[in-house]
Amino acid sequence: MIRNFMADKLIINFEEYTKIVEKLAVQIHKNYQPTVLVGIMRGAAPILDILSRILKLPIAYIVIQSYSGEGMEDQQGELMFAREISSLANNDDFKKVLLIDDLSDTGLTLNKSIEWLKNYPQTKDYIEEVKTACLWKKKSSTFEPDFCSVRLESDPWIVQPTEHYEEISIEEIIKRY
Repeated sequence: MIRNFMADKLIINFEEYTKIVEKLAVQIHKNYQPTVLVGIMRGAAPILDILSRILKLPIAYIVIQSYSGEGMEDQQGELMFAREISSLANNDDFKKVLLIDDLSDTGLTLNKSIEWLKNYPQTKDYIEEVKTACLWKKKSSTFEPDFCSVRLESDPWIVQPTEHYEEISIEEIIKRY
């Protein structure tokens, strides 16, 4: 299961990660029949890939960036949405949307994403329902996702399996090979 190596960090390996995604897939399969999976990038990218293969559903991506200013990387800032959804799904596929993020930290990103999605000109007339899913919900999050694999009793930094790539340069990788 999840190992808590440090009091304020949750370090997740890839095997644990896939089990958490599979648990989420089971919850969704038993309780909802979405017609499209919409992932909030970047955190939802691997989740969306796995869930779309398990649930056999079309996918779409929303790209969002949080900008908080120089020297404020660890703080939630103003959310900036890309102009377009990236998807090959048909308009009719957007009838029952499952909006996916890796975690509900404060809840702001999921709340704003629902609002943005319901107002997105190309799909808003097709959306009948939006439900949400994430792997982790932090204790202080004000957002209650419809589906969640792990509800945390605290607010740790979650170190996901691919996060170490943010600290490695391509030159370091080249040296390995």
